[in-house]
Amino acid sequence: MIDRYSRPEMKQIWSVENKYKKWLEVEICAVEAWAELGVVPKESAKNIREKADFDIKKVEEIEERTKHDVIAFLTNVGEYVGEDSRFIHLGLTSSDMLDTALAVLMKESMELIVKDVDELLVVIKERAFEHKNTIMIGRTHGIHAEPITFGLKLAIWFEEMKRNKKRLENALETISFGKISGAVGTYAYLDPKVEEFVCEKLGLQPAPVSNQIIQRDRYAEAFASLAILSGTVEKIATEIRHLQRTEVLEAEEYFSKGQKGSSAMPHKRNPILSENLCGLARVVRSSFQPAIENCALWHERDISHSSVERFICPDAFITADFMLGRLKGLIKNLLVYPERMLENLNKLKGLVFSQHVMLELTKHGISREKAYEIVQRNAMQVWNENKDFKVLLLEDNEIKSYFNKSDIENMFDLSIFLRHVDTIYKRVFGG
Repeated sequence: MIDRYSRPEMKQIWSVENKYKKWLEVEICAVEAWAELGVVPKESAKNIREKADFDIKKVEEIEERTKHDVIAFLTNVGEYVGEDSRFIHLGLTSSDMLDTALAVLMKESMELIVKDVDELLVVIKERAFEHKNTIMIGRTHGIHAEPITFGLKLAIWFEEMKRNKKRLENALETISFGKISGAVGTYAYLDPKVEEFVCEKLGLQPAPVSNQIIQRDRYAEAFASLAILSGTVEKIATEIRHLQRTEVLEAEEYFSKGQKGSSAMPHKRNPILSENLCGLARVVRSSFQPAIENCALWHERDISHSSVERFICPDAFITADFMLGRLKGLIKNLLVYPERMLENLNKLKGLVFSQHVMLELTKHGISREKAYEIVQRNAMQVWNENKDFKVLLLEDNEIKSYFNKSDIENMFDLSIFLRHVDTIYKRVFGG
């Protein structure tokens, strides 16, 4: 499913063909670096650039025999190049090519993820301004608290997604390092200038120091940022699922003509997109644990990280890309029901103003504890007897000793909850 709906560019990055293209580019750049240093004839470097190629099926056939993917690849490339192939992989170890190519793949993938987030931020912002003053009940512990606006809910998502973008950009910088330093990082059969040349050509920085591999704390940071990103996506999707519950129904996923919600119940309109995102968030987060465990390898390198990364790299990036695209469409097309929001807000018959009444009482010299007791006494009657809070206050002799009818009426004004929305929006979205 993910493969079917993911962004084509992301799928292409993690294709077998593109992996081999990146391998080949690293090897060709290394040859060209040697040519610049006068070690390899420039004519040979030119010949390699023009002729070097590979055949995926042939590489796989050779690997069946050699049991080594890099050797199989280089053997096949050599068949295209001919005699000058002796200059390919000169002084390099497999991880020089593998890790530098992987850094390019991860860099390109992270750049797409950042682009996804940018597009999502635009959609969230549009809906946030659309519903800036769409008043609804705020809930704590799942219970009615005080009014907010749906726009403020979206503003929280926007601000959190901005933090995700910053984390992703930091991780992008961290992973954009390559290494061409030989079997244990000493450049024994290399020149550091080869590494500098290759990395510059590929848009990377040379690792200041390495052993046989790029250190995996760099990649762990990337997977951590993806894991946190998936947590935000799940948070938003979970909220939408709650808002779509029949008893709430303040917002709802778009239900297209011809869509069906249940094989058994024709009436169903289920939050399937949000549920899907919650499930996929678990998949992305699961990549972080093996990524962090990849950091502790034996001495200058073992191979335990390699099998892990063959799974988590394409899976995490492709899935995160898919999730962001799906969330963007979900929020863009989300059905919002302001009338239902107001209806739900009024279900507790004015109890949302309980704190306001309490605070007004304290202005008359009453202790907070006493004011709380007076308001709660009336509030519990609303809960237990389904009476109107304002009516109870108008009938309460103790309340009437402090307030007249007009005072009490004025306390039940929803505008008090909206008076600082503009300030919050300026903080989140700027002027």
